[in-house]
Amino acid sequence: MCGIAGCLGVNDISTVNRMLDAMPHRGPDDRDIHTFNNIVFGHTRLSIVDVKKGRQPILANDGQAGIICNGEIYNFMKIRKRLGDKYHFMTDSDTEVILHLYQEKGPDCVKELDGMFAFALFSHDSFMLARDPVGIKPLYYGYVRGNLYFASELGAMSLAGVDEVHEFPAGTYYTPENGFVQYYQVPEIQDHLLTDVDEVCEKIRENFVVAVKKRLLADKEIHIGSFCSGGLDSSLVAAVAAEEIPNLHTFVVGMKDKFGVESDDLKASRIAAKHIGSTHHELIYTEDDYYEALPTVINKLETYDPSLVRCAVPCYFTCKLAADYVTVVLTGEGADELFNGYHYMKHFPVEEQNKEGRRGIGTLHNINLQRADRMGMYFSLELRVPFLDVAMIGLAMKIPPVLKIRHYEEDGSKIEKWILRKAFQDTGYLPDDILWRYKVQYTQGAGCESLGERLAESEISEGEYERIKAENPKAKINSREAAYYFKIFRKYHPQDSVLGSIGIWTGFDFAEERECVSGTMDGSFKHAR
Repeated sequence: MCGIAGCLGVNDISTVNRMLDAMPHRGPDDRDIHTFNNIVFGHTRLSIVDVKKGRQPILANDGQAGIICNGEIYNFMKIRKRLGDKYHFMTDSDTEVILHLYQEKGPDCVKELDGMFAFALFSHDSFMLARDPVGIKPLYYGYVRGNLYFASELGAMSLAGVDEVHEFPAGTYYTPENGFVQYYQVPEIQDHLLTDVDEVCEKIRENFVVAVKKRLLADKEIHIGSFCSGGLDSSLVAAVAAEEIPNLHTFVVGMKDKFGVESDDLKASRIAAKHIGSTHHELIYTEDDYYEALPTVINKLETYDPSLVRCAVPCYFTCKLAADYVTVVLTGEGADELFNGYHYMKHFPVEEQNKEGRRGIGTLHNINLQRADRMGMYFSLELRVPFLDVAMIGLAMKIPPVLKIRHYEEDGSKIEKWILRKAFQDTGYLPDDILWRYKVQYTQGAGCESLGERLAESEISEGEYERIKAENPKAKINSREAAYYFKIFRKYHPQDSVLGSIGIWTGFDFAEERECVSGTMDGSFKHAR
């Protein structure tokens, strides 16, 4: 995991250095810059693969070709073996493999990469920018007097002085010869192809185990852990990882209410961690801790969207906890989109549920995935997302919605992510209390769902909300909570140039999604099974 910044068309070393200055958290282990003609590439490095020799930019052809990359390529050894002795490798890094694969196949090289990445490379007078299929790793760009600038974060882009910052599209590459080329899109829905429950369960297990285990890639001295909130998604990830890593480090955060009752995730995660035999870590934070962290979260998250900010605060605390023990951590992001896990999806007609899930996958690049990237990288922590493996996404698009949200006619109940739960039933990975736990929103499980909203209601009047909204027509401010967060956001990001690239969450449209739910472990909120 790293930070990249650069410019194409002008030898502007000073600006690229300022952009790197804005991202030391993305790469605390190393920093370097390289120029070639009117190209400047800068890189800050968090060392995970080839710790000793993998410094970037990585160059070839006596400095006439080079690459900078943020991310991990999980199949790089397979590609390197196939390239054989045709190229002289200077490192054991996954990033160098991309450069030589480009020299072999040109821009189409990106189609062979299995991983998460945002990279820039040049070879003689040509160059290429690319972002991974679903946009796990961030990339932004903009122009100054016709010259192209790019970076991993909005804050760095602001320093380039571009008129407008654009988010680089997910699943896309760019070359000056061909412009923007989309090489990947979420597969079309073909949910008539897999209807047999046993077959679907087997395919889910096979693909998911592979997806998790490939994401354990790292040098031996790099420690890997897993979030484990006690919910289905992160607990499954942790359980599979624990097969490969003895005493896997797992992490959860939560709060206590005024009566000293712990939030549900704390209780659930202990059960999951005990079952998988992990070395479990907890952080219990207070309301004061929440409010103290809020400005930092909004600054580093680079958005003012309420849904993202609410979820980013417990994510911030979890990353803060995990960074004391590991460099890489696995998370359960994406499972709700793949397996129709949100409660609001239950209100959709059956034939629309998979469409909504597919739409959600296509929006993750600048909402949930931005949260995971920014909160992790603030603590120099790399977050990896097994559910968003392209094979898992392709499989999910073939599973009928009636298997994802199971409707029981006798009592009218609907169980979200039913087929994912069923796939791991009686496998020993998780106890039934976790496997069939009622889904709660991340903020509810952590006990902080309404804190930011409550604070905003006390700090922002209706009149001030309307004024902020009117004065900032380029921003999407739809509530007093959004207005409060926007005021904080503007202290750190005053440029209008970034507003168009900020994603706004459009899910959670139903009150049910934000309903105050507790008692999923020791109360009445239970899924019948």
